[in-house]
Amino acid sequence: MTDEATNLVLEHLRHIRARVDAMDSKLDEITTRVGHLERSVAQQAVQFAEMNVRLDGMEKRLSRIERRLELASA
Repeated sequence: MTDEATNLVLEHLRHIRARVDAMDSKLDEITTRVGHLERSVAQQAVQFAEMNVRLDGMEKRLSRIERRLELASA
């Protein structure tokens, strides 16, 4: 290869390397952001489960109150 062709190949390789490095950086950022989203969704699922438990408890208490006041049949 001539020096001019070698320099051209090296220039292209440097450009490709720079693009790959930029893409790697963006991928790291996206991975971090997806991790935050996963954590947020998991926290919402926990909160939803806690609300269901509280509602179940309230339903039992309400049924017990209705029975005591004879508003509902056993």
